[in-house]
Amino acid sequence: MSTKDRKPYQLTFDDAVYVWLRHWQGEYQHRIAATYDVNPGRVNDVIKERKHFGSRSEAAKRLSP
Repeated sequence: MSTKDRKPYQLTFDDAVYVWLRHWQGEYQHRIAATYDVNPGRVNDVIKERKHFGSRSEAAKRLSP
């Protein structure tokens, strides 16, 4: 299968939780996006809570001891 035939990766809810954790650690959005091979706008969608609503609170739970 060639690369042009592949469907673009879509961030999952679990990915979104890790996006929040990495964002809170100060990592740049474009670096996070590169890890998942997605456009930085997809990471921004998570951070602006346009996608995967609830991932922020789930990430906050994972930070709590």
